[in-house]
Amino acid sequence: MAEAEWWQRGLVYQVYPRSFQDSDGDGIGDLDGIRRRLDHLVWMGVDALWISPVFPSPMKDFGYDIADYCGIDPIFGDMDAFDRLLREVHARGLKLILDLVPNHSSDQHPWFRESRASRHSPRRDWYIWRDPAPEGGPPNNWLSEFGGSAWQFDEASGQYYYHAFLPEQPDLNWRNPAVRAAMHDAMRFWLDKGVDGFRVDVMWHLIKDDQFRDNPENPGAGPGGAPAGRLIPEFSADRPEVHEVVAGLRAVMDAYPARVLIGEIWLPPERLVRYYGANLQGAHLPFNFQLIDAPWDARLIAGLIDRYEAALPPGGWPNWVLGNHDRSRIASRVGPRQARVAALLLLTLRGTPTLYYGDEIGMTDVPIPPERVRDPYEKNVPGLGLGRDPVRTPMPWDGSANAGFCPPGATPWLPLGADGAGPTVARQREEPDSLLQLYRRLIALRRMEPALSLGSYVAVPAGGQVLAYERHHGDRRLLVVLNLGGDAGVLPLAVPGRVLLSSGGHAVGAALSGRLDLEPGEGVILALQPG
Repeated sequence: MAEAEWWQRGLVYQVYPRSFQDSDGDGIGDLDGIRRRLDHLVWMGVDALWISPVFPSPMKDFGYDIADYCGIDPIFGDMDAFDRLLREVHARGLKLILDLVPNHSSDQHPWFRESRASRHSPRRDWYIWRDPAPEGGPPNNWLSEFGGSAWQFDEASGQYYYHAFLPEQPDLNWRNPAVRAAMHDAMRFWLDKGVDGFRVDVMWHLIKDDQFRDNPENPGAGPGGAPAGRLIPEFSADRPEVHEVVAGLRAVMDAYPARVLIGEIWLPPERLVRYYGANLQGAHLPFNFQLIDAPWDARLIAGLIDRYEAALPPGGWPNWVLGNHDRSRIASRVGPRQARVAALLLLTLRGTPTLYYGDEIGMTDVPIPPERVRDPYEKNVPGLGLGRDPVRTPMPWDGSANAGFCPPGATPWLPLGADGAGPTVARQREEPDSLLQLYRRLIALRRMEPALSLGSYVAVPAGGQVLAYERHHGDRRLLVVLNLGGDAGVLPLAVPGRVLLSSGGHAVGAALSGRLDLEPGEGVILALQPG
């Protein structure tokens, strides 16, 4: 295991900083709050901490609109607070990954202000400006992910600028070498401080078609979906030239030892794996989101695992994501019993797992009253259920006022959910059979068993809602069997085995042969008999 990189062996834990821990009573989580809760991550056995953006920002999209790539927003603290966090992360043997947003900046960034000042500005070409269409109106039909045209008209200059997201998030022009150099310098600023890696936001958006051709209509778009889904983004994302850009980001990382480059990429597996790059000189981990969007069906999930494994380039290291700050929480998608099975799935598949804060205690989506909606996505396209606030609510640490997230009397920036009735970290730490304790045991087993952290993957035939596979390392063979259904399940055992872990009623150490009977929603890990 010593020969593997830390990001191959380990578990990445994502923190949404506004919602992890408030240290100063303003109702918003911050860097000192994260630092105060590092012992929770150590107790769980986490290896790396990834924090969503904390850079200076007008917060139109809560930090994904950056006004300074080399600073800290006062909401979260200051650079001293960041340095303290980084020191304590490293002192505990953890790694720190920052969220880099290079596709677009805030419209308040000095670069864009200068670009907007004049058609003749030296930084005009740092962003994507186009004349109106010959008949007037936007240059083409490209749509914003947040609704409406992706082109914003600038009265002063008579041109449109492109924004894949909010109008306050103008896209940078990555065809301009000066933009690449400036962003590489920003990366080096943090790498020189000792940051261990970056998760790169919307990596597949970084280059757009140089001819600005219209995107084709999407024949599969149906009513009620995301507004941008009515077009196929053939010319506004995932362009062939993007891989040269990603290789440039990777070259910056490779000048520093033991760093990781992670890419946010929502694409089918066959296109996703291209982001490993030629000769694996792209992203170390192009995020694989298949489990987030997949129906909870054993046969379907078995197929997507096989498809992903088959698509990986030789030497490409896989990864799996179960939840994040943009999608409904896993416990809301599959229910509390299956959330335990999901934990086994995430932590026993081949590759690096990423765990979203709160999923370890089974946090669910929190209903947000209309007057407390904060997400611009929900405000721009109301009524479609696309808002992300329900999955970004504060972490419930204990049974005290405001669940220990912020001091009594403070108002959390988003509602906490079920008052006193929902799961808390403190309560689940005391319950030996809680989801949190299951995650802790799983992480410890993964660390102890090279077959789980680094071993090969072998699919095992199963029927109904039973999903089964083996993990091999040397002579060690582990069998993972998961019942994704609401009825009892069974798997014939060709080789006797001993129970290493169960999310249900099987006792650790029990010897099994002939068949494995599963409770509804039970997962079991067996060490198979050698020979």
